Amino acid sequence: MQLSSTLTWLVDAASASPGADRFLAELGTRLIADGVPLAGGALTLAVPHPIIARRTWLWRAGNGEVIEAVGFAPAGFASAGHSSGDAGRSWLAALAGGAVHEDSVGAGEGGPLLGWIGPRRFTEAEAGRLREAARFAAAPLAALAARATLSAALEAYLGRRSAARVLAGPLRREVGETIRAVLLFADLRSFTALSEAEPAASVIEALGSWFDCIAGSVHAFGGEVLKFIGDGVLAIFPVGDKPRDACDAAVRAVASAKAGMAHLDVERRGQGLPSLSFGVALHLGEILWGNVGAADRLDFTAIGPAVNLVSRLEGLCRPLGRTVLISGAVASETMTTLVPMGTHALRGIEAPCAVYTVPDS
Repeated sequence: MQLSSTLTWLVDAASASPGADRFLAELGTRLIADGVPLAGGALTLAVPHPIIARRTWLWRAGNGEVIEAVGFAPAGFASAGHSSGDAGRSWLAALAGGAVHEDSVGAGEGGPLLGWIGPRRFTEAEAGRLREAARFAAAPLAALAARATLSAALEAYLGRRSAARVLAGPLRREVGETIRAVLLFADLRSFTALSEAEPAASVIEALGSWFDCIAGSVHAFGGEVLKFIGDGVLAIFPVGDKPRDACDAAVRAVASAKAGMAHLDVERRGQGLPSLSFGVALHLGEILWGNVGAADRLDFTAIGPAVNLVSRLEGLCRPLGRTVLISGAVASETMTTLVPMGTHALRGIEAPCAVYTVPDS
């Protein structure tokens, strides 16, 4: 059987494409070389993601550019199987004068969708080549989707940096690296009392709002949440060339979280709900970032004296009557004006810790 160069590539090499964007661009370029007049193409994939339902890549033949559009799932809507190509179809229709040609890839419902448009309507022979390409694209797109699914799932549960580290392997206990980072530990106050007094649905909603606020602030300033621990959060801001940059980013993230929680409390009081108080601590130090656990059941986390210190430091928030406490290690690097709170002994920590807080707003 004599295959065109496009089909040969789909059989032999397309599965090794680094991502959907490069797959689409390469496929479109090869189809043009095989005589199909294309102005652009679109590839839509369903995505296993907490927020995003589908991703669409849009390729312009004129300059080879690929851009991405995302479709968000309504609250409570399961993204699996929902793979509308509306974004790609609309974009293609506005790109050139031909008619949009679309093919579903694979037999399953909600699978990948390939769309194309040319400067004129495709002939029946050209449309046949596009349909044939979609059939041969099923296997490489299945491989690409499987990799994307694994990556998206790990990022959702571990965070982007940690997911990349896990994917790089190996999957063995005690494999990791020592990094320097600013650690953030935050904890919601009186959560046990809230759990006893409120219905379960209200408690889950409160937790979601709290995590949205603190995690959103961490991510907005370049940090990454490592763990949700009950009603607590452990996050890191890895240190690059300048420790000051990570320290300043962490302090700004805390300020953002405070403002967000203040706004949330206004909304909750308006609904007759109790306010949500919290404590948060920052510390700069070295951590072992990697795999721990049983031989066949691993966890990817951060451990070390710095993690212990930031947790103990957050425990001082209540007795000192402060929402934010910052160690001397962070205070010595950040440009933010801080208020000294003296030196304090921390449970289980040998050396006393210089403690600072942020000025009252």
